[in-house]
Amino acid sequence: MRCFACSRAVELAAVDRVGFRDTCEACGTDLHVCRNCSHHDPAAYNECREPNAERVGDRDRANRCEYFSPGDRSAGGSPGDRSKAQLDALFRKR
Repeated sequence: MRCFACSRAVELAAVDRVGFRDTCEACGTDLHVCRNCSHHDPAAYNECREPNAERVGDRDRANRCEYFSPGDRSAGGSPGDRSKAQLDALFRKR
């Protein structure tokens, strides 16, 4: 995964989980935040694609969401950005 604040790669072993209090070694930003989660989508209801997740007020600060799954936003941007790019390519004028 990558830190949303500084974009530094954070290495995680297959069995490692991001703890509620883990921080980025480079910038000190919390890692267990919505913006680092694979479910985070600003275009979705509640900015989350996980329907059972509770609302989180500050998406840049550590939270206790049990559905957190580390995501990597470096590969093509957010899911909303990728969807928009696909639609633009589909409906572009020739």
